[in-house]
Amino acid sequence: MFVLWYTYIVLMGSLVLSVGLWLRFDPETVSLLNGHGAPETFFIGVYILIVAGSLVMLVGFFGCCGAVRESQCLLGSFFACLLIIFGAEVAAGVFGFLNKDKIIEDVQNFYAKTYNDNNNSTLITSYHKVLNCCGTKAVPCSDPLGESKDCEVGIEEFFNSKLYIIGYVGIGIAGVMIIGMIFSMVLCCAIRNSREVI
Repeated sequence: MFVLWYTYIVLMGSLVLSVGLWLRFDPETVSLLNGHGAPETFFIGVYILIVAGSLVMLVGFFGCCGAVRESQCLLGSFFACLLIIFGAEVAAGVFGFLNKDKIIEDVQNFYAKTYNDNNNSTLITSYHKVLNCCGTKAVPCSDPLGESKDCEVGIEEFFNSKLYIIGYVGIGIAGVMIIGMIFSMVLCCAIRNSREVI
């Protein structure tokens, strides 16, 4: 039973890794943040997801080995590693939550600066297509595309949806890690008690 749980943790780690990679290489997101001077703050949270997913996969493998071999040392190491990763994820979650508005503001400022410098560039065209928006509040679009909104609102909506994905995945993996830590301690204590009886 415990081996299946550790396999589940490895699968959760691979899920977090794949969501992080999807957010990092999503063509829409990359097209919005690939210009010179584009803010990197959004990708900090994405990189944390990628690293956390990779570490959880690796640590889950060690937990699985510890459960199969009934090794208290491996299970204790598994618990300690999950605790460290959990602490790092909580710190990253707090950082992301506190800086959510700054991330959006940085992207809006980047767009406004690029739009004011050259509103016919490929990057600006990418923003208009991906976000279905045009212009800013201060400098409205001269040639609006139908019922498009200004890009400051479009940027806020787009990145809020992406940041919520990061948050939900982080909360999910934190819950799995807490259960994994509980199971590793239960199994570690059961192994110790069975060795005392013999």
